[in-house]
This record gives sequence, structure tokens and C-alpha cells, in this order.
Amino acid sequence: MSIVYIEENGQYSLDCSKAIWSTDRIHSYYQDSDHQYGYIGFLCDVDFVIENEKNILLVEYKNASIPGAANPNAFRPENDNKLDNVAKKFYDSLHWLYLNGKDKPKKYIYILEYPTGNSSSRLMIRNKLKKKLPFVLQENFATMDRKIIDEVKVVDISEWNADEELGIYPLQPVSSSTT
Repeated sequence: MSIVYIEENGQYSLDCSKAIWSTDRIHSYYQDSDHQYGYIGFLCDVDFVIENEKNILLVEYKNASIPGAANPNAFRPENDNKLDNVAKKFYDSLHWLYLNGKDKPKKYIYILEYPTGNSSSRLMIRNKLKKKLPFVLQENFATMDRKIIDEVKVVDISEWNADEELGIYPLQPVSSSTT
């Protein structure tokens, strides 16, 4: 069965056909204007969740390099406020995963494209983001068998597609056959 999601800008598709389970719907529950799920519109969420045999991948996608991006050269993903928001999306998505019984190890993947981005800047952003995620918290509770998060990566689209685990869910430009 083909499961393909189109990111919010309509420029790229993410093929999750090989996933055990996946979704791009958390936002529709958290931001429900009819409050069918409660008054929880203050919660943030990741763009995609992908379950494979070993892990739950929480995927946040930001692309300031697409045609028509508003002022892409002013985008500063290393900014602390931006990174706070990216971290918040991880934390807030955990509620939804818990309610749905998704209890495998969790990896947070931030797909980041921007005009001045390169592997060095993504590594720096990953290191700053890692400090905002619960790695230190769980280290202080080392006697526990459970972890909140197992790994964080910041990758661009080509790194995503080349990665052994991530690349089985190709992220590609939308073509007329995808829409």
C-alpha cells in the first residue's frame, strides 16, 4: 500500500510505504478548531511520525530553500527561539505517542534546508538542539530502563535520502504523478 505525505509547502513528498506505521495527522488533533479533542491548541507537533521495526522517528521538516520561501536569507535556524520551538515539538508530540501506545526507542530527526546551510552548520544546530532535549535529564535517571529520546539528527534532504535507516522513506520533489 502506498503511503505518501506531502509536506506543508507542497514541494516535497515523503514515501512511508515501507513503514510499519506512520502519520502526518497530529497537527489536525492538536489544532482542531472545534475542540473535539479538548482545548489543546497550545501544543506543538512534529510534521511526521514513522514507525519501523526498531524505532519511532519523529520528523520535523523546515525548508527555507524552496521557490517562493519568504526571505530565506533571513532564516536563522541556529537562533535559540527557533530551536526552543523545534524542541517543544518533540516534547509535545510525546503525549500523542503515549496515548497511542507507541513505546519504541525514539529518534528526533530535523530535516533542515536553508540557503547558507551545510554539514558544519547542521552539526552545530544539532549540538544546540541536543541541549534542549531530555538527554541530560535521562542521564540523571540512569537506573531507569526507559529513555525519553535515543538520538537526534539534523540532516538536509540529500543526507536523509542517503541514510541507511531514513532513506527507505524517500523525500523527493513532488511530481505531477505524486499529486
